[in-house]
Parts: sequence; structure tokens; C-alpha cells
Amino acid sequence: MAHYLRANPRSRIFSGKALVLGGSFASELKPSDPRVRVGDLSATLINRINPLANRFRVPDMQTALLPDWQEKLPALVKASMNADITNISGVPSWFLTVIKEVMHARGVSRISDAWPNLEVFFHGGISFEPYRAIYTSLTDQAKMHFVETYNASEGFFAVQNDLADPAMLLLIDNDIFYEFIDISDPSQTILPLHEVRAGHVYELLITSSNGLWRYRLGDTVRVESTSPVKIRVAGRTKTFINAFGEELMEENAERAIAAACLENGCAIRNYTASPVFATGDSKGRHQWLVEWLHAPSDTGAFAESLDRELRRLNSDYDAKRSHTIFLDPPEIISLPAGTFDQWLRSVGTGKLGGQRKIPRLSNTRDISDAILAMTGK
Repeated sequence: MAHYLRANPRSRIFSGKALVLGGSFASELKPSDPRVRVGDLSATLINRINPLANRFRVPDMQTALLPDWQEKLPALVKASMNADITNISGVPSWFLTVIKEVMHARGVSRISDAWPNLEVFFHGGISFEPYRAIYTSLTDQAKMHFVETYNASEGFFAVQNDLADPAMLLLIDNDIFYEFIDISDPSQTILPLHEVRAGHVYELLITSSNGLWRYRLGDTVRVESTSPVKIRVAGRTKTFINAFGEELMEENAERAIAAACLENGCAIRNYTASPVFATGDSKGRHQWLVEWLHAPSDTGAFAESLDRELRRLNSDYDAKRSHTIFLDPPEIISLPAGTFDQWLRSVGTGKLGGQRKIPRLSNTRDISDAILAMTGK
């Protein structure tokens, strides 16, 4: 908030309310000690925040911590639809569901018509790029800002401090010591902060005052500048496709999906991709399972746009796709609305909410096959 106010001193953010989309304390773990609470990070933050903050936000704490998304969604809509919302915080994919329900309840075509003083969305958890166009179309661009944060259960690492620069400032004064492994370095040499170089992608390790020691987050970041150190999240160390030597990373996928949506006038709610391995009769390919907000008029044209953008962004993918010698064009499978929610209910705690995320890329077919089996495709 302080970084945003410094970047936008004319803000009227405190003239209205904040809508924070958080999780719950529902968990598979059942501690024997009643003093121990296990649940989502966002639930812990909401539960422990200074009570003064409750004067500036909706909904009430009881609603915010509801574990059942089917009960929580209408409660969130009821609490916020007529409130003077100036700022929202949460994961883009889940917040879009709330926004669309509020628009439906108010009978408006843009969320800024329901919340005319809305000026900023503090977002994180997943890449904003596939959702930027749809959020832009639903808000008043004369006043709307989008601020990315890099926050995890292990700590708060970075925040966008310049509204004109999408890179995030690494927070080096927050009880966290950062180390880095260049993902292109086969020796896996661990580097201190002052040795990172702009333009390189690193796996992030942290040592922190909460007891973590050289902890591997599983995240990769691209260093955009070194004075000060500013980063962008590149993806997960286990979220990639390299079944054919194409080395497709999440960062490539998010940017390509965003470009393909813009080119084809469509918008996605969620997606996941995995390889389809070669057989005696066919080459390998990537299979993209997509749940649409607005489907393209021609999914074949969308696939061509996606393929073209991936080839532009990733030279390894381009080489494997060259003349279709090693890798066939990508396959798009459109899924019915609610498919990914149904799959999320079938795994883990069985609950929905902002901290339940669809893995974007997988080097195996475990997730894709489970989803396709569930839908009968």
C-alpha cells in the first residue's frame, strides 16, 4: 500500500472500502492442540490483521473465512455489490468470478459501473498476463491501476513500486536473505544477490527469520535490473514441458496465451498444458486444455496464433516445430465451464478459493488425463 501511494499520490483509496479475496482454515490436518490453526496464508493474514483495518474493508471476517466457495461466493457478492469499493486484492482468476457475479447482480457491463471509485487491483499468485485484457475491458482506464505482488506462505518477496514498470522491487529489508541459482548453469552454483545479472532467470532460495534455511521455493524469477534489484516471476521449477527438448517455461506460455487471446478477441478463465507423446503413427504435440470466458470464433486460428507466439518467444520450441519435423502443432481442447473447479474439488482438501491454482504446464499427462477422464473426452 505504501509503494502504491508513493507512486500515486492523488489516490483516494481510503475514501472507500477494500475487497480482499482470501482463503480459509479448512485443512486435511487436524492438530490435537486447539491453539494451533492450519489453513491458507490469506486466512491467517485476515484473522490476525490489526482490527483497525476492518473499518476499511469488506466483507466481515466471518464471511471472508468461509471454507465453502459455493456458500462464500454469493456472500461476497451480497457484501460488496453496493459498497464503495476502491481497491481489490486477490488472485486474478478467482477474482474474475466474483467480479462477474457482482456485475450480473447489479445489471452492469463493467465492474467500474458498479464500483465507480475502483482504482487499483493488487494481484498475485498467478501471472496476470492472460487476464490483463479482460480486466482492462471491465474497468475505467482513466483511473484504474494494476499492481503485482510476489507473496507466498514462506514470505513477502517483491512488489511493483512503479506503475509504469511491470518489474517488482525485491524487498531486501524484510527478514529474508536471498540466494540464486542460474537455471542455465549445470553446476548449480549458489549466487548471492550482488552477483545476479539482468536478463538471467534464476531459481530462488531463501533463508529467513521464520526458520527456513536455504529453502528452495520452487519458483524461478527473471532479474530485470540490478540497481535496485527488480524481478518478474518466470514460473515454477517443476512447471514446464520438455518432453521433446523444447524447454517450454511457464513465462513463455503466459505471454503466448495473452497474445493469442488479444489477436483472436477471446479470453480464458483457466488452462493447463501437457505433452502428447509420439506413437508409431504420429509425432508428439502439446495439448492445451482451456476453459473460456469468451471463446474464439475459431479455435484452429487461436491454436495457430498460440503456436506462432510460442515460436517467437522460445527458440528451442521453434527449432522443434520447424517444418513440423519433430513436433506437431498444438492441440486445443475446449472444456465446459466449471471443469477446473470440479477437478480442484477432487484433489487435496477438496475446497475452492484463491490459493487453489491450476498447474499451467506439466511434463507428464497425469493432470490432463485426469481432467479428460472426468469430462469423458
